[in-house]
Amino acid sequence: MALLEVKNLGISFGGLRAVDGFHVTIEQGQLYGLIGPNGAGKTTVFNLLTGVYKPDTGSIFLDGHDITGKKTIDINKAGIARTFQNIRLFKELSVLDNVKVGLHNGHHYSAIEGIMRLPRYYKVEKEMNETAMKLLKVFDLDKECDYLASNLPYGKQRKLEIARALATEPKLLLLDEPAAGMNPNETKELMDTIRFVRDQFHMTILLIEHDMKLVSGICEKLTVLNFGQVLTQGDTSTVLNDPQVITAYLGE
Repeated sequence: MALLEVKNLGISFGGLRAVDGFHVTIEQGQLYGLIGPNGAGKTTVFNLLTGVYKPDTGSIFLDGHDITGKKTIDINKAGIARTFQNIRLFKELSVLDNVKVGLHNGHHYSAIEGIMRLPRYYKVEKEMNETAMKLLKVFDLDKECDYLASNLPYGKQRKLEIARALATEPKLLLLDEPAAGMNPNETKELMDTIRFVRDQFHMTILLIEHDMKLVSGICEKLTVLNFGQVLTQGDTSTVLNDPQVITAYLGE
């Protein structure tokens, strides 16, 4: 059974069909890419998958469970986490506290326990601190745990956003243009990080990306969107040599 199965997904805004008939099947452990020209509907697909938008048509199944139209928080609890093209960290919080935000799905104490600082509050906070530090160490961010997130270099902010997403223990990680704004050295390091996350956390990853070197270097399969519709799908090397894909990008 596929981890993610999407059928005939669509949505319109003001009469404009932004996504129409989108479909994809992603197996457990795959590194899958979603590419296409600007305005093709890629981020809209991510917003549909994560409950930011409710689809007009179609269905979304995660690990066999129908999550179509559910709220974002419920979809996250079901097992989908994401990052954003424009980094969305809590920049006024520390690096450690950013990761702890992602841990609150699995660690709980009541408002009374928090206000009164009852024993369970300290127990849960200790557990979250330890788990967050383990994640930060994976991304070589443990030494900056007390820094404000806004004080991290750009590349490390990207890593922190991925670490925070992983804190929710997702089955599927969505990365929206993770290489945006990176220099070549940062992009190479990002490629290594994405491979490491897939292997270390046994993670399935779907990413949107314009950097074709990154796409060809890490993605096993691709779906190409153009004008909100699937242009082609398949193995990365086959798709990137498809004349339709070349034409779509040349016309961008």
